[in-house]
Amino acid sequence: MKKTLGLASAFILAAGLTAGCSSTGASGDHKEHDGKLDIYTTIYPLEDFTKKIGGEYVNVKSVYPPNVEAHTYEPSSKTMAEISDSDAFIYSGVGVEGFADKAVNTLKGSDVKIVKAGEGIDLLSQTEEHEHGEEEHHHDHEHEHDHDHGGKDPHVWLDPVLAEKLAENIKNELAALEPEHKKEFTKNYESLKKELEQLDQELKQTVAKADKKEILVSHAAYGYWEKRYGIKQISVLGLSPTEEPSQKELEKIVKTAKEHDIKYVIFENNVSSKISEIIKNEIGAKSLTMKNLESVTKEDRQNGEDYLSIMDENVSVLKKALSNQ
Repeated sequence: MKKTLGLASAFILAAGLTAGCSSTGASGDHKEHDGKLDIYTTIYPLEDFTKKIGGEYVNVKSVYPPNVEAHTYEPSSKTMAEISDSDAFIYSGVGVEGFADKAVNTLKGSDVKIVKAGEGIDLLSQTEEHEHGEEEHHHDHEHEHDHDHGGKDPHVWLDPVLAEKLAENIKNELAALEPEHKKEFTKNYESLKKELEQLDQELKQTVAKADKKEILVSHAAYGYWEKRYGIKQISVLGLSPTEEPSQKELEKIVKTAKEHDIKYVIFENNVSSKISEIIKNEIGAKSLTMKNLESVTKEDRQNGEDYLSIMDENVSVLKKALSNQ
């Protein structure tokens, strides 16, 4: 259900982003889609949930290319013009999309509906995360890098309970855009909600049966798992992968990992960390890979993977990381 945007308006929108933006964005020209809602999203769970809830009434495209790191990516001017010509732009609004505030301000001049999927979710602060884990497990990235996320953890979609809230907000916005299909949207949402509840139970059981509660991760993306399930993340990098530890913090991480007999370092498919590799070698650990779902790989798309199947993979990785084997 494409909205018409004048050439002059499109030019203004395209100029709204800085010239330094990446030239890689959502691929393909924007097309008419037989009365369906045209929707752009950011992080992968929003794309997947919108497709599942919207069903046959939506065309959904993410602004993120495969396997991109969401904190630092910026869409091209062309992509921004395409978004402005769509029916809705759904972003998390929790601080993970580095370009979001600028994009939202740019899009205010268009007719696109701007949807903040994380509305109503209480974000964990770094201080709260320290309280949920043991104090020695954490390092003081926030002293130098509070500005990156305002001291708040944006990784809410990894918690299935909070993911339900993201999905509910998407369902409500789709129903507002297309009231005549509210019944279908609600039915699809309820089906997704049941699957997220099952995932929540799976995570609870995995942690409850584990040999230990500590995991060593390259990126501090698992604070909500700490709060809900009782794991304790020892993180090398901060809430953003750009937040690197000091030498003193590195020594503390190595010491803590050895104290808890950590056998694995959990890396992420879209984040590389030489420092994490150094720590892995220092403590004699093995590598595991978790998918943080900010974006997905081309292979996952080709294989028909979705949020739930990838999270099932993550649960298997977590189970191994929490074992003494």
